[in-house]
Amino acid sequence: MTRFTGIWVPLVTPFHNGEIDFPALKATARKLSGAGISGLVTCATTGEAAALSEDEQFAVLDAVIEAVPGEPVVMGLCDNNMQSLLSRLKRIQERSVAGLLVTPPYYIRPSQAGLIEYFKVLADAASVPVIIYNIPYRTGVVMDLETLRAIAQHERIVAIKDCGGSLALTMQLIADGDLDVLAGEDQQILSTLCLGGSGAIAASAHIRPDLFARLPQLVNESRLDEAREIFYRLLPMIHLAFDEPNPGPVKAALAIMKQMRDELRSPMQAASSELREVLRKELGRLDCI
Repeated sequence: MTRFTGIWVPLVTPFHNGEIDFPALKATARKLSGAGISGLVTCATTGEAAALSEDEQFAVLDAVIEAVPGEPVVMGLCDNNMQSLLSRLKRIQERSVAGLLVTPPYYIRPSQAGLIEYFKVLADAASVPVIIYNIPYRTGVVMDLETLRAIAQHERIVAIKDCGGSLALTMQLIADGDLDVLAGEDQQILSTLCLGGSGAIAASAHIRPDLFARLPQLVNESRLDEAREIFYRLLPMIHLAFDEPNPGPVKAALAIMKQMRDELRSPMQAASSELREVLRKELGRLDCI
């Protein structure tokens, strides 16, 4: 079964006049892939998946697979209707994907027993590895430790993107060793790695992915002084990337770097002019422009 380690980048979805900008999407995927990251994630939060139709989501997935043949690509999957979820899962598995990034069902706020059933039904139908996306501030439901432990017993559920906001939970999941624990909050990448976590799924790694990719390597080699030096160099930009709702700041940075247009789908908004100016200065400090 696939292990999920290192730095994975949840791809933004570039737009031009309201439509997906496929040339920019493919170019971004190639650039990131060539920078030493472990893999790409399509149609997650950073990719504005909720603003894409189902057909658009599959078009994004197909474009990325075409752009980086042979590279690991994970597909985001989020639904609160089980039949719809399983239908989309079937379509995804007609493609060559490295895994699925799956949130709990949003809005309906199921019980802990309901969460266990939801992930079991999904994993039973899956033929590829599943990453749990634990992000209660978006789904409205908190996953308890015992719930996660029960879900982790399924052979196809192998990792978690940890946005749960509990250091105690993070440490216990790492100690249990049943899941690859990936930081989902970018400012926690280094601490998660040092605690024994596997890596991160990090939106801010669109910028200087080469430096982000070095962090797991340095920690694994116990070169912590070097890892800290790189991380604290990146930290101001990481904070700026989430100073306004994601992915507005990341797209603004990529636009400044001339990789795509600074365009999001409503109701998401482009970064403010004030933030763009601060980003420009920080990108200059990081030698991105």
